Amino acid sequence: MKINDVLRGKGHEVVTISPQATVTELLALLAEHNIGAVVVSADGASVAGIVSERDVVRLWNGTPEAGEVRVSAIMTAEVHTCTPDDLIDNLMRLMTDRRIRHVPVVVDGALTGLVSIGDVVKSRIGELEFEKEQLSNYISS
Repeated sequence: MKINDVLRGKGHEVVTISPQATVTELLALLAEHNIGAVVVSADGASVAGIVSERDVVRLWNGTPEAGEVRVSAIMTAEVHTCTPDDLIDNLMRLMTDRRIRHVPVVVDGALTGLVSIGDVVKSRIGELEFEKEQLSNYISS
């Protein structure tokens, strides 16, 4: 199974935020969309970084005016990406090895999707259920 198969089911919408936005704006965006991470992009197509709830928590611990800090100051700038043609198994390995939960999908330098660990688990469960059904049908016939 490929990343594109996951995107077909969940869609290609990606929420982005400007590197110049504040943490207060970031928190509002996360709450509005009920998500845990946002791709940081100046133009909505390129990937400058990624920022998650975890980054905010690390900042908030001991920073009195954390809400006014710019997203660019807390984002992860070294972003691991994938393409729609990459295999889910390789993405699972990347997420596990790098301890990351969100991976932007990029084609020719342009952001085309975002895959979370939850998306990967959901697709894997779907595969296993299909295999189980096929085996049960085979045994029954």
